[in-house]
Amino acid sequence: DGSLRRLGVDHIDLWQMHAWDPLTPIEETLAAIDLAVTSGKVRYVGVSNYSGWQTAQVAAWQRAVPGRAIPVCTQVEYSLLQRGVEREVIPALKAHGMGLIAWSALGRGVLTGKYRAGIPADSRAGNPLFASFVQPYLGEVARRVADATATAADGLGVSAAEVALAWVRDQPGVTAALVGTRTVAQLRTALASEDLQIPAQIAQALTEVSA
Repeated sequence: DGSLRRLGVDHIDLWQMHAWDPLTPIEETLAAIDLAVTSGKVRYVGVSNYSGWQTAQVAAWQRAVPGRAIPVCTQVEYSLLQRGVEREVIPALKAHGMGLIAWSALGRGVLTGKYRAGIPADSRAGNPLFASFVQPYLGEVARRVADATATAADGLGVSAAEVALAWVRDQPGVTAALVGTRTVAQLRTALASEDLQIPAQIAQALTEVSA
């Protein structure tokens, strides 16, 4: 209720459980979801950062009894630098008819190419508070993927960010890629990715180099 007041709305279109809570029975969490939906305060529900088995458990539990709020999507990290969700999460989503919203589709900023020549002072990796968030994607393997993305972008006459976002967008089951823009220029680049159609041969090459 406090959130609705602060947002100035009478309902939330999509309410996602941000992370699995090991300290609370899942039945209790899902009962709260059901109440939020039946009360009209929430239209649709989803999960976020759940593993494959957690996603399947929640979906199966909610489908077991008519009237429960069926989860419609999950939000997980997915990019050319993070494809682990393809092993278990995406098959679970497919089995239960759920969509995928990809966060950090730009590989925590690495796929924009900004780190190819070093660490910019105004970047997340250059900020002591966020450096550990980006560090896992600054190794040699990630560099090869970022280089391949940049090469594809040069050949297509677009930015590396556009290629990275379009690749995620086109993966099976993906509903949308989340973007966090700080500037108008970044927003324009992100929106431009919607018009980009990556040729099949280039898309396959990126899929193989990032496997």
